[in-house]
Amino acid sequence: MTMDMQGSERIEAPVDAVWKALNDPDVLRQAIPGCESLEKTSDTTMVAKVVLKIGPIKAKFEGAVELQNLNPPQSYTISGEGKGGLAGFAKGGADVSLESDGPSATVLTYVVKAEVGGKIAQLGSRLIESTSKKLAAEFFSNFSAAVGAENSQASA
Repeated sequence: MTMDMQGSERIEAPVDAVWKALNDPDVLRQAIPGCESLEKTSDTTMVAKVVLKIGPIKAKFEGAVELQNLNPPQSYTISGEGKGGLAGFAKGGADVSLESDGPSATVLTYVVKAEVGGKIAQLGSRLIESTSKKLAAEFFSNFSAAVGAENSQASA
């Protein structure tokens, strides 16, 4: 089952601070819902463990994340694949771009393409889509809070 999602978020921090946060495993670990660990293995790769509950299924995903098409500090593509054992798998990517919105704010735009398989895919597209939107909203809320905190510490 494939899924597409897109949107944009306004983040109260300059582009450079948002770019730095998008490449910081500590910030991403705080922002990703259910993330148990996220470790950088090179400048462009990370390994992650995430626990998610989708409908009645709770799954622990382990996988790799890779950053591609880097164009600092404007854009990159983040892609990854996670295996959740009997629950199934998820893989996909997102094109992320940043645009300045005045001196102290950034608009982050994303286009996501994802694929899920296994038991998770059997839950139906509406449940998976609504869960994905909820997780995206949670990620951006957490990310904005983390970037805002980092940015205020840096300027203090």
